[in-house]
Amino acid sequence: MPLHSAGLLPYTREGGQTQVFIVHMGGPFWGHRDDGGWSLAKGMYVPGEETPEDAARREFAEEVGVPAPDGVLIDLGEVRLSSGKRVRGYAIETDGGLEFVESNTFEVEWPRRSGRVRTYPEVDRAGWFPLDVARRKLTAGQVPLVDTLEKLVG
Repeated sequence: MPLHSAGLLPYTREGGQTQVFIVHMGGPFWGHRDDGGWSLAKGMYVPGEETPEDAARREFAEEVGVPAPDGVLIDLGEVRLSSGKRVRGYAIETDGGLEFVESNTFEVEWPRRSGRVRTYPEVDRAGWFPLDVARRKLTAGQVPLVDTLEKLVG
């Protein structure tokens, strides 16, 4: 059975330009990578136990440290990542005042096979980016969600 994930893509339109709020993935795998190391604030859910909309809002709060913005969610569809994970994206319009506060953490053995378990933040920073910059920063599998947002809101 494939893994399911849901994420939130806040956006704002200022000065005739659409910008999106994305997060940089933390930990030893992504820490030194900028382009291709960013994501929607997203996380896993079990279909039938939680709706993808609720999961997207929950994960946003966990990874950014503030509640998800209020408003109507725009379904951006689902993408399938190279890992096989399915990601359902939702956009939500908000003002540009949204900022990263803090993220939840995860544990991983690092370096691999060292026997040492270390704790890292799931997200180490976040920011607002124009769509063309966001496309470069996001992992390749999530770029179609930005493309869909652009088609829907310009």
